[in-house]
Amino acid sequence: MTSRRKFIQLGTLASLVPVTKLFGFKQPAPVLKPVVVSTWNFGLDANVEAWKILSANGRALDAVEAGARVPEGDPKESSVGLGGLPDRDGRVTLDSCIMDEFANCGAVACLEHIVHPVSVARKVMEKTPHVFLVGEGALKFALANGFKKENLLTKESEKAWKEWLKTAQYKPVANIENHDTIGIVALDGKQNLSGACTTSGMAYKMQGRVGDSPIIGAALFVDNEIGAATSTGVGEEVIRIVGSHLVVELMRQGNSPQQACELAVARIVKNQPKKSKEIQVGFLALSKNGEYGAFALQKGFTYAVKSEEVDNKLFEAKSYY
Repeated sequence: MTSRRKFIQLGTLASLVPVTKLFGFKQPAPVLKPVVVSTWNFGLDANVEAWKILSANGRALDAVEAGARVPEGDPKESSVGLGGLPDRDGRVTLDSCIMDEFANCGAVACLEHIVHPVSVARKVMEKTPHVFLVGEGALKFALANGFKKENLLTKESEKAWKEWLKTAQYKPVANIENHDTIGIVALDGKQNLSGACTTSGMAYKMQGRVGDSPIIGAALFVDNEIGAATSTGVGEEVIRIVGSHLVVELMRQGNSPQQACELAVARIVKNQPKKSKEIQVGFLALSKNGEYGAFALQKGFTYAVKSEEVDNKLFEAKSYY
């Protein structure tokens, strides 16, 4: 049995020795080569913009913001930014978050009329004492910081919404045809990590619904000592397990990014054994040493990788089912 004196001595030792050394954790070997990974097919174009910054020895934070802005500004993408499918009342509301290597983070939710919520989230991070702004407050903040108010409901999205109204059936399934989210994480040449996540959310959702995408720890988490992770799919299930934080903590325990993503998906299956067969959730992770991995509930989850060794290639993640 440990005596009180020995317990105090151990506590003093723990305060002096880094936790990673005390418990035998070995930091990943330094890698001074940048890499960016992002979710879904539109991750390829996002990676192109991010790589322009990373290849010029730029900061990972700038890279992920630039990458996320690509699908946000594409009216042909119906699940992110401009052209996103609206809620059941015909309103396009956007959610986004961003996090840097110093654990600084910012987020917005239910933001209307602004094409690039990821950039508003960064402003929240850099210009306010807060992390999260929502609704009218987020819009007011965006306009005060020079963002332009625009109509986000394109003719195509409005037509799809009116067609949906004929039956008003709501089935929150996310996969190739309904990407739902872009999550992007990057490691720069100085071996610093950052990440971003942005979406217009599930099509025809209830007004005010917010998924995991703007929630730090759910859809995105960055720990510059360990790695970064992001998620996509039905956000409610990601929130229940604080998914991206879980992935990073599993990496901290010694699991590879691939193993960590697989374990997080298995947690969802354990929590929701019946529902998990009908929905899609995917995780994408990047470690401090540049190793990446991805895993999903269902087949069809794709992710894009760009590095000095991988020339912006699209992969399909392995799946539980």
